[in-house]
Amino acid sequence: MGSSSSRNTTSTFPSHDDPAYRKCQELKMERWIQLHYQIKEREMATYIAGKRELFYWLSAFYITSSIGCWQYYQHIRRKAALIPMVPLTFVMAYYADLAYGSKVQRIKAEANMILEHENELLHWPGGLPTVSSLDEARVENEIEKKLHPHPS
Repeated sequence: MGSSSSRNTTSTFPSHDDPAYRKCQELKMERWIQLHYQIKEREMATYIAGKRELFYWLSAFYITSSIGCWQYYQHIRRKAALIPMVPLTFVMAYYADLAYGSKVQRIKAEANMILEHENELLHWPGGLPTVSSLDEARVENEIEKKLHPHPS
């Protein structure tokens, strides 16, 4: 009862040596690379937009603090009243550079330098995971769940 099947011995699937198959795989890989590149671009745009929004809020705080420190200075006539503005000025300069300056380009340039000249810093501890190490961790996790079940 159905134990023998009539299969066509010649496969209709393209072989890996077929130029059309290779072209299809190449196109698939190019699409995948482009997809991930566009995702990273959008993530970076979101990051920069977030930093600009933070810069707006910090600017409002900085202006309010400056006015408050200046009024307090006018009242007591001591330069110590203006000391809180020193670190706030550095924070504002940092975020202004990040939001509207060239800080992102400098970060990318430094990342390229690390990729080119300090590649050893990028290696993962223990090397790349292998299929066997992943399977071993999965089995250990299953054993741990069996030994110590906890209700969810």
